[in-house]
Amino acid sequence: MTNSTEYKDIIISKENFTGTIKINRPEVYGALTRDAKLEIIKAIRQLNRDEEVGCIILTSEGKAFCSGQDLNDRTVQGGDSSVDLGNTLETEWNPLVNAIRESKKIVIGALNGVCAGAGVSIALACDLIVSHPKVKFVSGFSKLGLCPDAGSTFTFTKALGEKRALEFFLFNEPLKPEQMLDVGLINAVSEEYMQVASTWAQKVNCLAPLSVAMTKENITVATDSTSTETMNRETASQRFLGNSQDYQEGLSAFFEKRQPKFLGK
Repeated sequence: MTNSTEYKDIIISKENFTGTIKINRPEVYGALTRDAKLEIIKAIRQLNRDEEVGCIILTSEGKAFCSGQDLNDRTVQGGDSSVDLGNTLETEWNPLVNAIRESKKIVIGALNGVCAGAGVSIALACDLIVSHPKVKFVSGFSKLGLCPDAGSTFTFTKALGEKRALEFFLFNEPLKPEQMLDVGLINAVSEEYMQVASTWAQKVNCLAPLSVAMTKENITVATDSTSTETMNRETASQRFLGNSQDYQEGLSAFFEKRQPKFLGK
């Protein structure tokens, strides 16, 4: 699949059973307009429907991954009247974060450059994340008289604790990839970030799709669940997977000492 005329702000490619979405707005450091956000959502859903795609890599062109909202977008400029940024979140940013989090296929974030504002939320919504060593993670909301949004309040408070999260959001001192790695917000730091992402993708592509999807979903739900609720969900998922063709294939491959060939059935 090559990029079509329906996409103006992103580039989509497909290779080795992996779909790649590249934000292509280097002139504004990956800042997103309403249309750009909707394009990414559409691409994620399109790749989820593609049977020739096992997982998705999300990256960007230029010096930045995503610097958040494109403030040149008229939809966020109040002018002589006030602007409803809550509507922008409800119809654009939150659906984009949720499209990544709810993707049945693993989304790997390959972070090439700075992540700022809601761009941090987009990066951290990915399931597996590898960052270039020079990437900086910046909040930036307090400089605009705003508060963190698109899920970042929850994510950083859970990872950093209340005090350090408040410090990050108020004073806008960048966090380095090594700091993000130490608190479990990203998985790896490498100058060869795309190579790492591709290696992970190939490993994911060899796994049973139903198993991958349910593991991802259960981990997401576990964040807001009790231990008992999580165990009940695991039980239901395992009951379903135990009746799948992929489980039978996995057993056969184990006893025959070969690599399994999973079909997602």
